Amino acid sequence: MSTLRALQTYSSALGSGDCLAGTFRYDVTSGALQWSEEIYRIHGYVRGEIVPTVDLLISHQHPDDRDRCRENLEKVSRVGGFFASYHRLIDARRREHRVLTAGAAAPDDDGGPLVIDGFIIDLTTTVQLETDRTAREAIAGAMGTRVVIEQAKGILMGILGIGSDAAFERLSAYSQQHNIKIARAAAAIIRLANDTHEPATLHRFVRALDGVHGTSGRSEPCS
Repeated sequence: MSTLRALQTYSSALGSGDCLAGTFRYDVTSGALQWSEEIYRIHGYVRGEIVPTVDLLISHQHPDDRDRCRENLEKVSRVGGFFASYHRLIDARRREHRVLTAGAAAPDDDGGPLVIDGFIIDLTTTVQLETDRTAREAIAGAMGTRVVIEQAKGILMGILGIGSDAAFERLSAYSQQHNIKIARAAAAIIRLANDTHEPATLHRFVRALDGVHGTSGRSEPCS
């Protein structure tokens, strides 16, 4: 299966709830450009409102992507072959879209490009959903890490009779000496507190951690 065919299969498999995808055909010789209904919609138009042209197509590209898009089209128009580009598009309502444009030139009898068939997939919704998901996961991860550290600090405060700041200092010193993240050291303390059948094991670990900090025998009132 060709790369273009594979991408077309992928775009066809996307449901309408995922992203909008449409096809185009560009006659290199006459300069005529044909759009499907979906391509009009991606650009913020309806059929009959405008006549699609290459100049119009290029004008809708994001200024930072415009030259690259023009060069891709000019190259495949001149030498044929396949092209694919992920870029930004500004529609008639000034809304930005993240799109994938791909196409391939079919040669004429002399071996030169005759028409370019391709498609555009609007990935804006998909990209936004992925960005939102990543942000949510990052926030959840940060909150989860904070909870783990706070729980471990509480255990250290109870066993060593120290305050919150001193408990964090001991976690930090242990993580630096063993080159591990503070959250990992904190998780180890919580795991021992929850899972061990020998409380002495947890106490030995905590005392060893206290020794790493170099303040064994010194304590501050619990805060």
